[in-house]
Amino acid sequence: MPEGCRPSSWLLLSLSTLMLAGCGGSTLAPQQADQEGKQFDPPAPGKGALYIYRAGWFGAAHAIDVSLAGGATARLGPNRYMRVEGPPGPVEVDCRVNDKNGASQIDIADGQIRFVNVEMTMGWWTPGCEVAEVPPAKGQAAVRASQRVEPQ
Repeated sequence: MPEGCRPSSWLLLSLSTLMLAGCGGSTLAPQQADQEGKQFDPPAPGKGALYIYRAGWFGAAHAIDVSLAGGATARLGPNRYMRVEGPPGPVEVDCRVNDKNGASQIDIADGQIRFVNVEMTMGWWTPGCEVAEVPPAKGQAAVRASQRVEPQ
């Protein structure tokens, strides 16, 4: 044990590490893909782009399961995001934590980029989640502070 560290400090550090290890989540994207995602390039012709992110550390012990009606899924841990492209139109974004669900429908136009925040909520006994569209400036700031994951 390093000098000056009390046993209680080591216990706290060990517990913090275990909690973060339990966060789980999807596989991180390669660094190049993460950097490309943070450039917010327009989607391919005939498509729209959707960024789904989870900001902050609230509820870090639980990953949030996210799924899109088009089939893409991911487990978002704290400060993680994914970018998906698809045909214009309505997109159903669902989240799930344990047996609690949240959902929102986002309309995406051709060539448009939209941002959705998925966040942990706390109920009486168990955590849940919410899905909410956010303005581009807020979404871009959150994505820049996050790491990209690979959707399944």
